[in-house]
Amino acid sequence: MEIIRLEVDQDLFRSLSEAARCNHSTLEQECVKRLRQNGRRSYYLQALVAELRAEDQQRRAAH
Repeated sequence: MEIIRLEVDQDLFRSLSEAARCNHSTLEQECVKRLRQNGRRSYYLQALVAELRAEDQQRRAAH
């Protein structure tokens, strides 16, 4: 599994933390849920995921 580090402003962090608490989930689960929901509509996120997958394939091929 890859680790992804996100930088978010304080307001977004508070919003994510509150949503996680209300949904009885972790902060990580809330972030993943939102990425999945918004990723379907975001061409930028789709391109980023495609780029990460391509880099992963290249790394695997080199080893």
